[in-house]
Amino acid sequence: MSSASPGITPAGSPTITESGVPAGGKRVLLAKPRGYCAGVDRAVIAVEKALELYGAPVYVRKEIVHNRHVVETLRDRGVIFVDETSEVPEGELVVFSAHGVSPAVHAEAAERNLRTIDATCPLVTKVHKEVNRFAKDDYDILLIGHEGHEEVEGTAGEAPDKVQLVDTAEDVDKVEVRDPSKVIWLSQTTLSVDETMERVDQLRDKFPGLADPPSDDICYATTNRQVAVKAMAAECDLVLVVGSTNSSNSKRLVEVALKAGARASHLVDFAHEVDEAWLEGVETVGVTSGASVPEVLVMDLLAWLAERGWDNVDEVTTANEKIAFALPHELRKAAKA
Repeated sequence: MSSASPGITPAGSPTITESGVPAGGKRVLLAKPRGYCAGVDRAVIAVEKALELYGAPVYVRKEIVHNRHVVETLRDRGVIFVDETSEVPEGELVVFSAHGVSPAVHAEAAERNLRTIDATCPLVTKVHKEVNRFAKDDYDILLIGHEGHEEVEGTAGEAPDKVQLVDTAEDVDKVEVRDPSKVIWLSQTTLSVDETMERVDQLRDKFPGLADPPSDDICYATTNRQVAVKAMAAECDLVLVVGSTNSSNSKRLVEVALKAGARASHLVDFAHEVDEAWLEGVETVGVTSGASVPEVLVMDLLAWLAERGWDNVDEVTTANEKIAFALPHELRKAAKA
């Protein structure tokens, strides 16, 4: 685990068990999987490795991942976050975030003689390659995603003349294609599975010949975290999701919890953001975290709950993740040198 996300259990944290929690009384159901996915871990470690190899400052375009704690920790270590590559001094090192960038961003970096490290999640890169493949075959590509999200901007930028963004049901009505027999849908990797398929059904009603992507675009970690929340939500009076407000997959977990039967659900970056009024009349609290959240923040929340009587924690496991991605090739090459 990266040093930006130390796996240290705070003093006073409750013991986590797989079973044996009484049916009544105050208890916590802790979702597993939760927290860091392989793409986030790779991106954060990439920035840390760049600091180690090249020293500060290291520039990062946008937030490396959507989490306040991670960004603030890296900023304290000498990382400078910028909105655009034009803000990076010529010849300096810049890291591209896990969400990916368009070819235009790569071209601008080359024009400015910037040294680059591409920390794009490999699962996002897969969607970029799908866009290129179907654009070359002259398909109209309907990209399901949230307008303004960095991943969507990078993916659509691969073939802006062939990609149309579909965010809302109203967007479906606006879509026009050249040939209804050559249209395919792709998606942002961090969406709600249910919401995405709802949008696909709406598109297919309009375009019966709509083709499916060659493989699932929604990332395994997004799906796994949603499945874990669904497994426990109906038993929960309250579900607390640790994550930042600009994290798409974290916000989707709140929505999934409510749709799956939780009486209430809230998104918090840190334990101290929990409103104690939310706990009134609550016996069972569900806890999970988005795919860009270090485990230490979850442990902090469990300790905070334990201090208030929720010290019985039962981990609800729906999958065991063993996926890991190699570091960006630029770093592997530099490390060997």
